[in-house]
Amino acid sequence: MSKTIKKIGVLTSGGDSPGMNAGIRAVVRTCAFHNIECVGIVQGYQGMIRGEFIPMDARSVKGIINKGGTILKTARSKEFRTKEGRQKAYENLQQEGIDALVVIGGDGSFTGAMIFSSEFDMPVMGIPGTIDNDIFGTTHTLGYDTALNTVVEVIDKIRDTASSHDRLFFIEVMGRDVGHIALNVGVAGGAEEILIPEENLGLDRLLESLHRSKNSGKSSSIVVVAEGDKIGKNVFELKDYVDEHMSEYEVRVSVLGHMQRGGSPSCFDRVLASRMGVKAVESLLEGKSNFMVGLLNDVMSLTPLDQAIKGQSKINLELLRVSDIMTT
Repeated sequence: MSKTIKKIGVLTSGGDSPGMNAGIRAVVRTCAFHNIECVGIVQGYQGMIRGEFIPMDARSVKGIINKGGTILKTARSKEFRTKEGRQKAYENLQQEGIDALVVIGGDGSFTGAMIFSSEFDMPVMGIPGTIDNDIFGTTHTLGYDTALNTVVEVIDKIRDTASSHDRLFFIEVMGRDVGHIALNVGVAGGAEEILIPEENLGLDRLLESLHRSKNSGKSSSIVVVAEGDKIGKNVFELKDYVDEHMSEYEVRVSVLGHMQRGGSPSCFDRVLASRMGVKAVESLLEGKSNFMVGLLNDVMSLTPLDQAIKGQSKINLELLRVSDIMTT
């Protein structure tokens, strides 16, 4: 796949994350730096099918580096999963003169990009944008650092109430398949226990831990729960179980939900997005395709899209041990 690239399309797909706008800005301005045209695609793959394109230059992305969400909007497209939908999208790209794509999103977005590239010989480059940090080939995805800071701030506030009322709070955070958010914010927020999908603590051990905290003189406790934790069906079931077996605690639940995905991106995410955008465009201009840009050992690296999709993002085992020590 080697062709002269004169116009690059950029889109955001899947769930939004802080830093996506900074990534769009980086792609557009890198294109401008190399005298390449850039086109924004509205609402991801659905916008490709509808032909919703916006010409973008260096000035059109001013003032967005600090904004959460995505100015290009995002959507999940069932139609793009069909051959007919992808054919229509390709015809629209051809008519617009778009030679290559930068896709900012998660593994589902990358799967679509890889299939589309193989069917139509379209150069693609992926930028990982998801707060869950569940993409293989990078230590940080766009939005992950911002989400951590958002959640820690909320935990600090909830702890004030927990301490004032001698309560036990279960705080559910995002993390359907991996516990990166829960593990990190649990350590940073001083949680008494952290429940993640990778480690099945078990109900008995949870009770032992809470009894130990109570016996040590703690009048309130915080338990951080990843939404994909395997102990109970959901965080409310955990509350009911503790209510039944530990009458000495007044138990409350806070499900943080989508507030974790919003907000102004952190300094780290703004810098990361800028680096990733530059690397993505320049890699396309070098003739590379079907890669995801990632951060490894503080260096911008390329991971084949199929590996990024199939690979498993692993939690930091050292941090898991640190969390056990900190809850002593």
